[in-house]
Amino acid sequence: MPEADTRRQGRTLRDARGLVAAGLIPPAAEAAAARVARRFAIAVTDHVAGLIDRADPADPIARQYIPDAAELTTAPHETDDPTADGPFTPVKGVVHRYPDRALLKPLLACPVYCRFCFRREVVGPDGGLLTEAELDAAIAWFERTPQVREAILTGGDPLILSPRRLGAILARLAAIPHIETLRIHSRVPVADPGRVDAALVAAMDAGKPVFVAVHANHAREFVPEARGALARLAGAGIPLLGQTVLLRGVNDSAEALEDLFRAMIRNRVTPYYLHALDAAPGTAHFHVPDAEGVALVGALRGRMPGFGIPTFVRERPQGGGKRPVG
Repeated sequence: MPEADTRRQGRTLRDARGLVAAGLIPPAAEAAAARVARRFAIAVTDHVAGLIDRADPADPIARQYIPDAAELTTAPHETDDPTADGPFTPVKGVVHRYPDRALLKPLLACPVYCRFCFRREVVGPDGGLLTEAELDAAIAWFERTPQVREAILTGGDPLILSPRRLGAILARLAAIPHIETLRIHSRVPVADPGRVDAALVAAMDAGKPVFVAVHANHAREFVPEARGALARLAGAGIPLLGQTVLLRGVNDSAEALEDLFRAMIRNRVTPYYLHALDAAPGTAHFHVPDAEGVALVGALRGRMPGFGIPTFVRERPQGGGKRPVG
């Protein structure tokens, strides 16, 4: 079996009782949080817990990670697979939605579980690791699909794999002649930055360009530990891209978005996509209407450099892929 990273990490809170003990939710909220946990995984790293202002009931970091009873309500338009991965899965662990690129999901575990995750019905602490045979079949699919020029590791979060395993997967993909670039999508640099050590960075030296797309939603995520992780990646020559989800109560103002994107560019992360919320079950309380998102992005024009403003995109229904909004 591919292994997750067993190097010592800080404590991770995984249940309602632990959240109460850490002062992240009041005792009166424990029962509701426990009901949420029975359906959707909870994980809050020590690092993330340290970012949360416990005195602020509207703290934007807490809103991203702390379970809310609103998650138990599924709106009529919400669906278990809002990006339609299923119809575009030729073999287990692969999603091929665009002609020239495809996703490889080597695992379905994450260091933290975002309360708005579009794969929240399938990710969790059991890991969803591909077996050796399943990984071989997935890589064989890349080998026999010459139109695919980019392999994108996602999941789950690929950066919780051990450096040895991550390096082995990247090397196998890089050895495929028609694969030109590799990409990794990860929350680790801002959610569990201690994992981004010299061994993990070295594992990304695959002989072909490797890009890391960093998911961050608020400027306060760029604390010194996160800045150090990003500096180690950038110092190794790895281009960094920024991905953000537009979220009610987290970053739904021009000021919050400007602060976030300026924090990215100060850390050599190029803002890439601002995602409209995918309609996963129990996420409607995060929804920002598309027209409001377009106006927010428009408000940034002229007040910050063009390269610091990402494209505002939404996944089209039935797996049609991302398209710019407005």
